[in-house]
Amino acid sequence: MRTLMTSTLLLAVFLGVAAGADKADYLSDDEVDELREAQAPSDRIEKYLSFAQVRLTRFDDYRSRPPNPDYDIPGYLETQLDQYIRITDALKDWIEDHFDRRDDMRVGLKKVLEMGPHQLEQLRHVEQSPDPYAAGYRKSLNDAIDDFSDALDGATKALSEQSKLFGELKRQETADAQTIKDREKDEKKRTKEEERLRKKEHEKGPPTDKDED
Repeated sequence: MRTLMTSTLLLAVFLGVAAGADKADYLSDDEVDELREAQAPSDRIEKYLSFAQVRLTRFDDYRSRPPNPDYDIPGYLETQLDQYIRITDALKDWIEDHFDRRDDMRVGLKKVLEMGPHQLEQLRHVEQSPDPYAAGYRKSLNDAIDDFSDALDGATKALSEQSKLFGELKRQETADAQTIKDREKDEKKRTKEEERLRKKEHEKGPPTDKDED
């Protein structure tokens, strides 16, 4: 039994490590460190956008280079597009997860809608201006365009929903603050009136025999 439990534990650790490696193998060590530091929902979104742009910049640079038998340029281009797609998928998963948690991502989502169209434009430009390597990466390019278009649609809907959600929460907070303010005002008014009555009774003095008659 002890041997079985030990084997099961080792298998779980191995699978966990393997899953972690598979998840990060499209990112550099520095990028992984940056993600660890960017725990806020919007901060992480901006990191993914930045990493995706790096892949597009590399791709655009290398596809304009002449064929060279010493370098596997087609393979490099395919790698950059594959990493771009996987980063996009990570971005979509992150947005979906924190949307379900009702975490405020409005700043990050606005960044997606601000920077995203430019990335999509770059991808479409590649599609419309083929190079000597185009046949090798055409399918991945189509997948990248479809995937990022889906990410933009999702970000647009998420921002719309979050604007409504947090707008309602803000209005409720304002209403609650006004209620508290009105209650405090009424309490001060009541306290002031009670003090005025006590002062009036004090100035009147204790009752006399004449008052009793």
